[in-house]
Parts: sequence; structure tokens; C-alpha cells
Amino acid sequence: MVDYDEIINKMIKGEIKPYQLDKMFNPKISTEIRRKFLEKTLGIKFEHISKYSIDEEMAIKKNIENMIGAIQIPLGFAGPLKINGEYAKGEFYIPLATTEGALVASVNRGCSVITKCGGATVRVIDDKMTRAPCLKTKSVVDAIKVRDWIKENFEKIKEVAESTTRHGKLIKIEPILIVGRNLYPRFVYKTGDAMGMNMVTIATEKACNFIENELKKEGIFVKTVAVSGNACVDKKPSGMNLINGRGKSIVAEVYLKEKEVNKYLKTTSEAIAEVNRLKNYIGSAISNSMGFNAHYANIIGAIFLATGQDEAQIVEGSLGITMAEVEDDGLYFSVTLPDVPIGTVGGGTRVETQKECLEMLGCYGDNKVLKFAEIIGGAVLAGELSLLGALASGHLGKAHQELGR
Repeated sequence: MVDYDEIINKMIKGEIKPYQLDKMFNPKISTEIRRKFLEKTLGIKFEHISKYSIDEEMAIKKNIENMIGAIQIPLGFAGPLKINGEYAKGEFYIPLATTEGALVASVNRGCSVITKCGGATVRVIDDKMTRAPCLKTKSVVDAIKVRDWIKENFEKIKEVAESTTRHGKLIKIEPILIVGRNLYPRFVYKTGDAMGMNMVTIATEKACNFIENELKKEGIFVKTVAVSGNACVDKKPSGMNLINGRGKSIVAEVYLKEKEVNKYLKTTSEAIAEVNRLKNYIGSAISNSMGFNAHYANIIGAIFLATGQDEAQIVEGSLGITMAEVEDDGLYFSVTLPDVPIGTVGGGTRVETQKECLEMLGCYGDNKVLKFAEIIGGAVLAGELSLLGALASGHLGKAHQELGR
């Protein structure tokens, strides 16, 4: 029998650290003790955090430290959404985890319009994951020598990096940026169905050790200051990622006839194009925004939370450009998302509730990540079309008011 009071009192005195409980008790008990410790220390009661169905043992092993319970986020769905992709073909129901009222309703309207108009055409135009270490040398002259050595010995570096993984493939190292006497070589990988940040970090670290040792033989000093030098660019808004891409780079498009725009969106092609130009282009430009879109982050965030993606990379997924072009008989509408880091294996995708959402899309497991990417592109297209349509028709405020938001 576990004497909870005795253990909690020792924790309060600092004799037992919260993380040490995982080596003393099974995962369920260690989670409960930590929760009770906080309840006693803070004088509150966790009525809801304590209720969940996920497996503590796997969560503690793979996903969380100092676990005390689980957070619940309302989960809804939008759709069906017809996708005409290379990997995603057919109609899909999109899981969206959010506390923002009217978001699911808006995306759902976009799904309905796109499906009625023949579906979204979606393609993954690029696929890579990056890691850019910071390498320090003694002078700019040596920095140039290191840069040139890396270019000349790419195949050797590739062999070393790939020795750490069964799935990762180093495809190039570029650009190699020089700042003073420091280098920032951007290692670019294919990572299969995993999002791949851990994979590429381990591979790049070994590659850097190899570079250091080989150049030492040639009398050139080089030191790895950090395996991540921020030129990757991971979990931050970045012009480099907007231009060069990272994760999955996706384009989704739909063509709507003018009568369809009138009927389903209660506006005109010209009005949508004007809102897109003045809001997404001019408004973004004058505010120096890196995302020329209305609300990619809303849909990316809701899908990421629902499917176990790294929520910090929502900031990357929100980069992108929306296009609305008036044609003779209708509207061409597209979204371009250059930087969507996602996976269908590993990380948070194994958590039971998130796994179920991926299964809802038919995207859990191996050989599913490009299908998943195309579905995400279609969902962002739906959300963007719906919002711009609401703005063009003057219905945005009315929609929030009617839904009590």
C-alpha cells in the first residue's frame, strides 16, 4: 500500500522530487501523487484534469514529464470535403480541436462549397526537414575553407548522417551561411512518415562531429557551438521557410463559377478578390507580416492539436499566400503553404485520442503522411475561402453574433 500523505509531505519538504516518483511507483500512481501534491500545495481540486483515458505509461515514456493528468479540448469536425489529390482522393471529415466558437462552422461551410463545386485539387510540391547547426572557426578565411570542404565532401557527410537512422536521407546541405567567422550550414533531409525533428537532430550532430574531426586532421579548427543555430528555422516565423519551404510544402486550389460564388458565398468573385488584395496582400505588407493570408493558423492549429502534431510548429504552418483571381466566368482560389511540419508516426501521433483523429482521416501509420498533407491543404483552403467570402459579403460579424460568440 502506498502512503500518499507520507510521500506528499516528503515532496513538500523537498526530500522527493516530482520526477523521482516515476522510478518509485507505477505510472498511474506517480501521476496521481503529483496531482494530489499540487492540490494540497495550492489548495485547489483538479476535478477534470484527473479524468482521461490515455495510457500514463506510454505518455510518460514518450510524450510528457511530471504528468498530472490531461487537458480536454472540444473536438468537432468539418466536412465532408472532397479532395482531388495525388494521395488523398475522395471525401474526408476533418477533425478540428478548438475553443474558438464559429471556427468549425466556418470551415464546414468552406468544405460544403468546395465539395459542391467539384472538390479541391491539392498537391505536395516539396517535402523536407531541416537542421542548421552553428559552427565556429578562427577566422572568415577558415570559415570559407570549412564551407568549401563541406561542399566537396557531401557524400562522406551524407553517409555519416544516415548511419544514425533507417528512414532519414540527407539530400543536400544548403545554403551554407557565413556570419563573421561562423557558419550556418542548413542540412536538408527526407524523413519518411515522421515529422523528423529528433531524427535530423541526431543525424546532424553526428555529421558535425565528423566535420570537426576531419578538419582537425587538416589543421583547421571548427567547433559546433549548437546543433541548432536557428537557421533551420524551427518553430519561428521565417522568411527563409516562406521562400525555401520546410516540412511539407502544399498547394490547394479550387475553381468556382460566378453563379456558385453568388449562390453559396452570397457575394461576387470581384469582391472576394478585392478583400484578398487589400487584406491579405496590402494589409500584410504594411504590417510586415510573413503570412499573406487570412487565418491559416486557425485551421493548422485545430488540426495539429487534434492529430498530435507539434503545436509549436503552428507558427510555421501559418506562413503562406492566398490567391483569389477573377476569371471570365468565375473565381480561381488557392492557398500555398510552404512550411507544414507533420507526421503520421512518432511523437504525439501515438496518443490515443490523437491516433483516433488520424484514423478518422485514414492517415495513421506508415505511408500516409503525403495523404495527410493533402487533406490539410484542402482544409486550409476551405477555411480561407469561407472567411474571405464572409468578409466580402459582410457576414462575419453576423455569423459570430448568431452563434453566440
